[in-house]
Amino acid sequence: MPTETSIKQNLEQARLRIAAAETQYNRSAGSTLLLAVSKTQPASAILAALEQQQFHFGENYLQEALDKIETLQQYPIVWHYIGAIQSNKTRPIAENFAWVHSVSSLKVAKRLSAQRPEKLPELNICLQFNVSDENSKSGATLAELSALANDIASLPRIKLRGLMAIPQKTETFEQQRAIFHTVQQAQQHLIESGHPLDTLSLGMSADLEAAIAEGSTMVRIGTAIFGPRKTAP
Repeated sequence: MPTETSIKQNLEQARLRIAAAETQYNRSAGSTLLLAVSKTQPASAILAALEQQQFHFGENYLQEALDKIETLQQYPIVWHYIGAIQSNKTRPIAENFAWVHSVSSLKVAKRLSAQRPEKLPELNICLQFNVSDENSKSGATLAELSALANDIASLPRIKLRGLMAIPQKTETFEQQRAIFHTVQQAQQHLIESGHPLDTLSLGMSADLEAAIAEGSTMVRIGTAIFGPRKTAP
């Protein structure tokens, strides 16, 4: 289990990496949000990160996330759902999260829209782009993105913010950048088509520099903050 000291030190290092990449690739300072991926981590680890002014947390497993949301409800945490979405479980996602990064079908988007409580702000969503065309991963193909964005943009109670991708692992920095560039270009095409997108959810512990170089505005960091993950529930 990670300690408060290790989480503090790891957050400091992650923030330094992000700041250095922003400087190196001519990005505005502070333009990349650090999303702490807290899946399989206990509530105590989230509290330790919260003490270091980390407020955005990403969760993959719905029931585990709901338990932590209830336990930590008095804290100013912004919860992001970044896992696969089963259509029969959209209601608790719509009711408990501020962001959903993994929308890849109109059916899911319609359910999130219909089930988002009116008392809450619009639900921020990103379309998951299967940029590497992997059968093992969810996400829309490049050919599907434009029509999907057009259909989703008109739905009430949700707000289309951008794209998310989890590329296949590559060996070199140049290969990482090339894949992320494909995502950035797809987003730019949607922007030119009239969608006011402002979010690219790209990059994790092993490739955040390449992601920032290609315009990522949100990097999803788990291992580099909390250490190796425990087995999924």
